[in-house]
Amino acid sequence: MTTLLQPFRGFENIKRFVDKRRDIVIAKILPGELYVTKNNELVSTVLGSCISACIWDEKLGIGGMNHFMLPIKNDNHGSVGWEGDLSYTCRYGHWAMEHLINEIMKNGGQRDNLLAKVFGGGKIVPNMSDVGESNIDFVRHFLREEHIPVVAHNVGGPWPRKVLFHPNSGTVKLKKLRSLHNDTIQARESIYLNGIEQEEQTGDIELF
Repeated sequence: MTTLLQPFRGFENIKRFVDKRRDIVIAKILPGELYVTKNNELVSTVLGSCISACIWDEKLGIGGMNHFMLPIKNDNHGSVGWEGDLSYTCRYGHWAMEHLINEIMKNGGQRDNLLAKVFGGGKIVPNMSDVGESNIDFVRHFLREEHIPVVAHNVGGPWPRKVLFHPNSGTVKLKKLRSLHNDTIQARESIYLNGIEQEEQTGDIELF
């Protein structure tokens, strides 16, 4: 019977549970969080305009996933560009990406073995600024500059997404969800986290 193994140091606060149907532990991350593991477990999140990068060492089977809301914070309120002062919180992509890579390497991963898969960045509320597209541009730029190959992606479009990542193998299962309409980015992402898993469409799960 599957049991909860001790997580890497620093990840004790991440919500983890045994999924009895799948017979596997799932770590569920929220916006501004990430999780790294070498255990046989899944990392799960739900994305709207946010991005999750799934990064893993293909030879050693260690990896993790982040969930960020904006590329970086800068001095221009409301701006989502790459340039400016970094905010040391995982809500922002630059820090979330660096922290994810550093945690993988700190716990035994080798940089030359890293691969990435990228998901999210939907434009899910009409007539709003396309934060999702800014997130997509950022993560592509970042991974290109860091010379980490992106071997699969599913980004953009009008859909929220539920993502399940298996760091041991690099496999991702993705399910597109029904669009919800909200007034702000913050409110929208909050609604996803609280209730969107009940809004799944009947389409098949996609493998990446």
